[in-house]
Formats: sequence, structure tokens, C-alpha cells
Amino acid sequence: MAPGTPLRDGLERILRGQTGGLIVLGYNRVVEEVCSGGFELDVDFSATRLRELAKMDGAIVVSDQKIVRAAVHLVPDPAIPTDESGTRHRTAQRVARQTGLPIIAISKSMRIIALYLDGIRYVLEESAAILSKANQALATLERYKHRLDEVSGTLSALEIEDLVTVRDVAAVAQRLEMVRRISDEIKGYVVELGTDGRLLSLQLDELVAGVDSERELVIRDYLPAPAGRRQRRLIEALHDLDKLSGNELLDLAVVAQVLGHNGTDMLETPVSPRGFRLLAKVPRLPATVVDRLVNHFGGLQKLLAASIDDLQAVGGVGESRARSVREGLSRLAESSILERYV
Repeated sequence: MAPGTPLRDGLERILRGQTGGLIVLGYNRVVEEVCSGGFELDVDFSATRLRELAKMDGAIVVSDQKIVRAAVHLVPDPAIPTDESGTRHRTAQRVARQTGLPIIAISKSMRIIALYLDGIRYVLEESAAILSKANQALATLERYKHRLDEVSGTLSALEIEDLVTVRDVAAVAQRLEMVRRISDEIKGYVVELGTDGRLLSLQLDELVAGVDSERELVIRDYLPAPAGRRQRRLIEALHDLDKLSGNELLDLAVVAQVLGHNGTDMLETPVSPRGFRLLAKVPRLPATVVDRLVNHFGGLQKLLAASIDDLQAVGGVGESRARSVREGLSRLAESSILERYV
């Protein structure tokens, strides 16, 4: 039903024609039972055919790119609850609940297109209105992403100096979650816009590239977890972070608790990273090697102090890779400190 699709074209033609309409998307035994009268067509779907058939009273059944039936009277179970008042919308809501299929009601008087599915009523908006909301959300995302880059850079510098506190970690996790939530909202707009959302999708992909992986790496670095349970605890922490309400997400103490840090004055508690996050920034370093390095050295400071010979003692790390890791960490340390103090 996104703009640019034949179905959306047909719906907008009906809306402009001011005839109204009721359309069932799908055909099964239950739909057949609630259909009364009308006639069978089984013709290829087109926007113009949909518009012409909508001029007649009754509903239209569309399935698998075919117009199956037209001018049918829908007779859903009257016992099904509905909060709609208009006859067409009340019927649409009941049929959607009884069949489990999406039902579209086009209002002649209110000039709206409403979709009913799984107990939800969703009103389709024009592309211009959706695009306006999407651009506002994108501008907000850009501001949040800029702030995320700042706190993420600060965290990297603090990790190098071993001066990280729970507050610093919670601030980065908070911003990562905010950026992820705004991007999810924009993804919804991209779906609604259809072909009109291509440029928006490209901008979104560029802005949020790497955010999901960064979110996991931060939690893996700082989540206090017993040996053997780290992966399960990581999934739990991501799930709990996702469940936080907007107000809870603004509270760094709540975010810190989700990350597994508790106690009085916990935000000022010093913590040390394991090294997943910085090692992920070293070019061409496989995730399996990152895991071995972290498991072998146990923390970022020991990794930073390790010589090439020390690194070679890890399985799967030869001289060339050890030199690459050593030089990569050195460059990251130097650039992080320079960005913070210059």
C-alpha cells in the first residue's frame, strides 16, 4: 500500500472519485463464509479496475494480484466487538478480526484510507505529510548521532587512560539506544513512503551504520557476567535496554542497572573494558581472533601493554596479525588522545 504501488494508486483513485470503498486483501474459507452476493471475477489486478468496481455498492476481494470478487456484501459475526460507528468501518473492523486478513475502508465523507489488521486501525497519510515527519525525525537523528560520536570518542580516550566510570559507559549506551529508536521510527516512514523513500533510506543507512554492533560491543565490554554466561547475559541486557521507557532511558542510573551495575554512587564507580570495542576497530581482524585476544589477556590495559611476542602467544595470531593488532591499537590510542585534548 506504499506510494508507487498499483494498490495504492487504486486506493487514491477511489479517494479522488469520492465513492468510498471496502477492500479485503486475501481470500480463504472464512472470507468466503462472510461474503454474500456479488459476482466472481478472477481477473488480473489493476488500479483502474479497482476504481471502476468501487463505483458499485459492496466490497471487493483482492488476492494474489487478482480481483477475485466484487460487489459482495460482507456479513461478519455481529458478536465481534467494534468501537467504530460508521457502517463501512464497523464492518471492516469486524471482518479483519474474524478473518485475520487486512481490510481497507475508504471513507467518502472523511476522505481517509483506513487499514484494519490484528485489532489495529491505521490511517494512511499522503506522501507529503509522511515525508515532512520523516525529515524532522532525520534532523533529530543527525543531532543525536553527532552527540553519540562525541561521547563515544570521549569513552575511547578514557579507555586508553583507564579512567572510565560507569557514568561514561551509561552515557554511551543511552545515546546508542536513542539513535536506534529514532532510526526504527524512520524505517517505518521509509516503508510507508515506498518508492518515495529511497533517498531517505540511503541517508538513514549512512547515519546509523555500525550503531547496532557498537551497542553490543559496549555491553560486552562492561557487562559484569560470570564465566560461561556472557552471551546469554548480553542478550538479556539488550532486551532489557530495549524495554526501557522514554523516561527511564533518560536516567543514567537506570541504564547502568540494565548494564549490570548496582550499588550506592554506582555512576562514579571505576570500570575497565575488556577490549572488544577497540579491537573491533582494528582493520581486518576476525571476530574469532578478537574473542581469543580478550579471553587471553582479560582486559584492554593488558592488551595495550602486550608486545608482538605476547600477542603471538594467542592461538590464530601469527607474526603479521600480531604486528597489525599492535600497530592498530597504537594508532587508535594516539588518535583518541589527540581528539580529546587537541
